[in-house]
Amino acid sequence: MTRIASVNVNGIRAAARKGMNDWVDAAGVDILTIQEVRGQREHLEQLLPGWHVLEHEAPQKGRAGVAILSREEAVAHRVDALGIDPADMDGRWLEADFRVGDAEITVVSAYVHSGEVDSPRQEQKWAFLDAMERRMPSLSGGLALVTGDLNVGHREFDIKNWKSNVTRAGYLARERAYFDRFLGAAGEPVAGQAGIGRGKVGELSDTRAFSTDGVGLGWVDVGRSFAGEVDGPYTWWSNRGQAFDNDTGWRIDYHLATPELAARVESYRVDRYASYDARWSDHAPVVADYAL
Repeated sequence: MTRIASVNVNGIRAAARKGMNDWVDAAGVDILTIQEVRGQREHLEQLLPGWHVLEHEAPQKGRAGVAILSREEAVAHRVDALGIDPADMDGRWLEADFRVGDAEITVVSAYVHSGEVDSPRQEQKWAFLDAMERRMPSLSGGLALVTGDLNVGHREFDIKNWKSNVTRAGYLARERAYFDRFLGAAGEPVAGQAGIGRGKVGELSDTRAFSTDGVGLGWVDVGRSFAGEVDGPYTWWSNRGQAFDNDTGWRIDYHLATPELAARVESYRVDRYASYDARWSDHAPVVADYAL
């Protein structure tokens, strides 16, 4: 059994000061993917000793950045697989290949832009999601896992107050349509925009003209498959008001697995903090066990 966890730490140094290492020590993780590192390799090595560290650092210090930490060294890794100019990548995509027994698995740590409607930030998000859609078929031939803060709530179940967010980045119909295609049956046509209600096709969209026609890529949303058709479990809560205490959250942190890997899921959980004061990030770790 291989335990893989992902978490947006909202700054590795701040998370460590607030108690992240207590969770790391207790979680029994074999591979840990991190988003929003906002630091350098030396910070990861200093704060998380004993791990093999891979990082895709953002060009600007203190911004974004993703990492993959592992108990066993990776056999290969890539930071340029999306085909986006490194100057525009912001340290948001890192792939690593691991040998586990007789199996080889590719693990991705991804941090999709948060976006902002009708702004350059949203254009960056579209470009990144386009690049993901081009890249994921190349990973789908075996055991592969895309983890991380993907900054999109796919369905109504994934956002507590979805009705008030249909025109906001993170729940735009065009964004959700990417996930319709990521998770659609492999090779089957996927048309129309993402549903607004439970399984129903809605009419609301963002303000731009766009096409959602495409082909399903066949990946599996491990969290939704394991939890079923229920609200949440949420992985991010705003720092405003009583969002955490009232569990008014978003499920935007994912494990997306190829069907071959999804068939090996033994358990899945979100390690929600015991209290607001116990949080070391505004995101909670997502943990899954895979039979490898």
